[in-house]
Amino acid sequence: MKKTLSIILAVILLLSAVAHIMSPGFYAPMIPSFIPVSLGNILATITEFTTAILLLIPKYRKWGGLSFMALMITFLPLHIWDMFRDVPIVGPQPLTTIRLVFQFAFIFAGWWIYKTSKVI
Repeated sequence: MKKTLSIILAVILLLSAVAHIMSPGFYAPMIPSFIPVSLGNILATITEFTTAILLLIPKYRKWGGLSFMALMITFLPLHIWDMFRDVPIVGPQPLTTIRLVFQFAFIFAGWWIYKTSKVI
């Protein structure tokens, strides 16, 4: 189960990293105003790609889980902020609530991978 979950999360991260490159404008409203949009997209791309690779390599999966958990915690305030906007970025209000629930599930998934993986 851990291997399957790690692969699923890695694929999500890789797709997200590619999306940051292909459609940086889509992410612009989600990037805090004190961070230049191009820098935010570059940092997100590098972090997501690196975390995905860590999750895919059994020797580094433990650290991939920790990195994934940290990334999801970092994104949490952005999702909460979006939930309370008059016009949320991701769509109607119910979607922001669903996304927030998934955010907590992702944080738990990263923690679980970290806690159940062994350093080889």
